[in-house]
Amino acid sequence: MEAGSSLHAVETVILLLLVLVAGFAAMARRIKVPYPIVLVLAGLIISFLPRMPRVPLDPNVVFVVFLPPLLYASAWWMSWREFRRNAILISLMAFGLVGFTVWGVAEFSEHFITALDWKAGFLLGAVVATTDAIAATSIAKSIGLPRRIVDILEGESLLNDATGLLALEIGLGIIQGGETPTLGGGLARLLYLVIGGIGIGLLIGVIVGWLEKFIDYGPVELVVSLVVPYAAYIAGEHAKASGVLAVVACGIYLSRKSTQFFSPEVRLQVHGAWDALTFMLNGLVFVLIGLQLPYVLNGIHGKFGRGTLIFYGAVFSVVLIVLRMVWVFPAIKIASYVERRWMGHQEEELRPREVFVVGWTGMRGVIALAAAFSVPEMLGNGRAETRNLIVFLAFCVILVTLVLQGLTLPALIRALGLAGVPGMDPEEKEARRIVLRAALHHLEEERKRQGQDAEHLYDDLIHRYRHKLAAVGGGEEGDLEAADTETMTRLRSILEDALQAERRTLISLRDRGRISDDTLRTMERELDLAETRYQGTPIA
Repeated sequence: MEAGSSLHAVETVILLLLVLVAGFAAMARRIKVPYPIVLVLAGLIISFLPRMPRVPLDPNVVFVVFLPPLLYASAWWMSWREFRRNAILISLMAFGLVGFTVWGVAEFSEHFITALDWKAGFLLGAVVATTDAIAATSIAKSIGLPRRIVDILEGESLLNDATGLLALEIGLGIIQGGETPTLGGGLARLLYLVIGGIGIGLLIGVIVGWLEKFIDYGPVELVVSLVVPYAAYIAGEHAKASGVLAVVACGIYLSRKSTQFFSPEVRLQVHGAWDALTFMLNGLVFVLIGLQLPYVLNGIHGKFGRGTLIFYGAVFSVVLIVLRMVWVFPAIKIASYVERRWMGHQEEELRPREVFVVGWTGMRGVIALAAAFSVPEMLGNGRAETRNLIVFLAFCVILVTLVLQGLTLPALIRALGLAGVPGMDPEEKEARRIVLRAALHHLEEERKRQGQDAEHLYDDLIHRYRHKLAAVGGGEEGDLEAADTETMTRLRSILEDALQAERRTLISLRDRGRISDDTLRTMERELDLAETRYQGTPIA
């Protein structure tokens, strides 16, 4: 009976959370505010309502249940070309900035927060050093940040979890066991985390890619795609490497290969299902952040004055933002110099206003809060106050970076003249021209080869493609005219051949680095829809 009641309570809480996610996300869309911000604020307000069920945030649930699929989705949609182009800067942000933040927070805590010493400050810095891939991509994309800035933020937040978790591991060792890590030992551990995690992720990706040759059924593909991130994460953690990097490496690899092993119908089904899944998981994460306020306040209640806590939270948040700004400007200069001098890149250096936006967009989210909650109740000093203050300060930083910075970003990018220009991206426009010309060339060659029997069919299709080329993708294919069974079958075959010519050219452009993965996915979706449409056209 008790088990049944407990299950009923869990069902009620999950249902309530999903209703909150749907309702407040719809509200966010209407008021044109990024939905993560609205959901966090909604969770904060609702947490104080009487008889509201308490939903504690279990770090294990975050790291094992929520994190793998959300990281996998972010990695899947990341453009590999842009990641490679910005690899130096992303590395400086993902590794160097984490170390700089940990050191800066430790020094600040030692001198300005009387309740924390340098060791506790090191641990606090490790907790809040990593930006959140979930928060960064959700907000950055929804407010129209320039694509290159989004790529940098996305790459940083996907990689810096490895260094952040290593810093957390070191911090706990220092404060609990009195261990003093060496520079060589720390670098060796970091290398193992990175190389081991990436290696495991790629190995799983290769195995899954081989298995995909034998699967072409939407529901099964969806199950496989859901199992993969959990398998990569668990394998990485079991090997004492980075489960996060294993998921990221696996996601990037399989995303690149999916152009070959997914059929159009399966790709549409899987992408649609994952869109819904990631939205639901994202929504639950942000609502849960807001709902944690009572737990945070209960842990700190009575230990410090309200004014002292507000002062600590505000000043600490400002310090964290300043540390990021101080690192970002020279890091971008160094990355640009290295890329031009040693790698031959001619990428234009980010302008100061763009650098400022990169510095301003250091979102913290559920990863930081879960890391804070994972800190043991009793640390090396034998007091719980240290841990509770770390949790409180982490929560303050999340609110400031997620809500305050998130709300000011749209106005900031407009004021700085960085808002995206409506219309088709020049790269996409050029890709459409190349792809349509390839399809036209294929049709004209086939018309010559087939002779007069099918000449009228080819003439009609060539006319349509020329119209689409003139409009640079703005035309419609038009409905297939009624015809006899044999003609319809032949026309469908010709259409599918033309679409395959487009698809081959598009993938070739991506593989040669002429277009990004984002451009490929935009156009690939149109080809998938067109191909499934013609395959589903009834034969008279």
